[in-house]
Amino acid sequence: MSEPTSPPDRALRALADAMTDSRPRRPEDAADPGIPVAATVVLLRDGSGGPEVLLLERPDRGSFAGAWVFPGGKVEPADRLRDDEPEEDVARRAGVRETHEEAGLVLNAASLVTVSCWDPPPGVPLRIRTWFFAGASPTGALALAADEAVAAEWVRPADMLARHGRGEATLYPPTWVTLHGLSAHADVESILGAARLGGVRRFETVARRGAGGPLLLWDGDAAYDPDAAADADEARHRLEIGALPWRYTRTE
Repeated sequence: MSEPTSPPDRALRALADAMTDSRPRRPEDAADPGIPVAATVVLLRDGSGGPEVLLLERPDRGSFAGAWVFPGGKVEPADRLRDDEPEEDVARRAGVRETHEEAGLVLNAASLVTVSCWDPPPGVPLRIRTWFFAGASPTGALALAADEAVAAEWVRPADMLARHGRGEATLYPPTWVTLHGLSAHADVESILGAARLGGVRRFETVARRGAGGPLLLWDGDAAYDPDAAADADEARHRLEIGALPWRYTRTE
């Protein structure tokens, strides 16, 4: 009888299996109207050891079973005020709504800074284009929706990355990479200031297999082009997810 796998093991296996269904990107993939759109909100506060972020633990079921995530969810029809409204604006409204529904926190949409937009590898079974927004934590107590979160934690980004690296917590790549970026800052104002100055980062993802296992690649990596070798020893913008701890590399 095989031993049961842990949530991190199951997540790794699901990500590796998805690679087999991925195909090369086409120019229209990043704005494909046929895939769902979602929003997630990175709530921040200054702690005694540096900035902390709010993460929710999902129930052990569904697409992100047992994973630690930022509050958020899919865009719903009521989030759109008019047909020609930019997707980013609709997603920001969805992020505010989802944060209130999942965590009981009331946000001001205008105060949120757009951080990134993630487009998954084309061809994988579950594709959701997700906008990431960041903002300072509002006042008020958390009130978790039982069907959306079984736990919540304010945690330093580096500490959650370390837990993931030890196999103690489940994270998915967009959350992991976002935490990695947050861990370089000394306080919340630094994070929000960098996001305002840097503009929206777009992660139009390509999934490939390298010598060390599955890779997620983004524009700027020498292997992003489908005709390049996955282990080309040149420019890097990738996340290696074949084994824990994951390894993110970005050369300028």
